[in-house]
Amino acid sequence: MLQLARAFLERKGLEEARLEAELLVAHALGLDRLGLFMQLDRPLSGEEIDRARDLLVRRGKREPVAYITGRREFYGRDFEVGPGVLIPRPETELIVDLVRERLAAREEQGPASIADLGCGSGCLAVTLALEVPNARVVASDLCAQAVARTRSNAERLGALVEVIEGDGAAPLLVHGPFDFLVSNPPYIARGEAAQLSLEVRDFEPELALYAPENDPDHWAAVLIRSVPQLLNPGGHLLVELGHEQGSRVLDLARSSGLVASLHEDLQRIPRVLEVQRG
Repeated sequence: MLQLARAFLERKGLEEARLEAELLVAHALGLDRLGLFMQLDRPLSGEEIDRARDLLVRRGKREPVAYITGRREFYGRDFEVGPGVLIPRPETELIVDLVRERLAAREEQGPASIADLGCGSGCLAVTLALEVPNARVVASDLCAQAVARTRSNAERLGALVEVIEGDGAAPLLVHGPFDFLVSNPPYIARGEAAQLSLEVRDFEPELALYAPENDPDHWAAVLIRSVPQLLNPGGHLLVELGHEQGSRVLDLARSSGLVASLHEDLQRIPRVLEVQRG
C-alpha cells in the first residue's frame, strides 16, 4: 500500500511523495508513522484500502496534507487545523524563539503579558502560553472559525489563553498594554496569487493570505502605529513578514522613531520585524 501510495503521489508531481504517502496511509489506518512501520506486514481490509485511496485522491488534487489529516505540528506539538485557518509554518516558530530569548535576557520581573493579533489556529498564542511560565496570553481574530479553532487547541493542549473575536488592534486595547505583541498577519498582494502553490491558492483562507487594499505592508503599519497604545515601556512587537517586506517595514518603524531590527529565518530571508517601545 505504501509503495502504491508513493508511486501515485510521485506521478502527481508531489515533491514529498514518500513522507506524504506515509502520513496519509497512517491516518487512514488510525495510526501514527511509528505505528505504521511496526505493522508493515499486516494485511489491509478492503475498507482500509478504500479509506487510504480516498485520502490519496484528495492529495492528488493538491489539497494540503494538514487539511486532510486535520493536524499540523508546530513547535513540537500537534495543532488541529482545517479550512478557514492558515496552516502553521515552521518559519513562524522564529517568533516563539525570539520571545523566549527576550524573556531570558530581561531582569527578574512579574509574569509576562502577551497578545497575538490574528491568531488563526492558535499556534503562536497556545505555544507561548505553554512555553512561557505564568504568562497572560490574549489572542484575537476577525474570523469566527479561527477563534473557535484557537479555543479548541488551547483546551486540548492545556493552555490558558483568552480568545476574543474582533478586527484589527482595537479589540486588544481594552486588554492591554502588553509586554509582547506578536502577529503573523496577511501580507500577500492579490497580484501575487499566481505565484502561490495550488495548495495555498486554492485551499487556504483568503482572509489569512491576502493583505487588505492590496498593500502587503498594511498590517505591519497598523501594528507599528499601535506600539504606543498596546505595548508597555520596553515591550516588544514581533511580526512575521513576506520575503520582500523587510527593508520597507524596517524603514517605516525607524521613521516613526522606534528601535527596530529584522531577524532572518533558516533560509536567510528577513522574516520577523522586531520593534521595541522605549
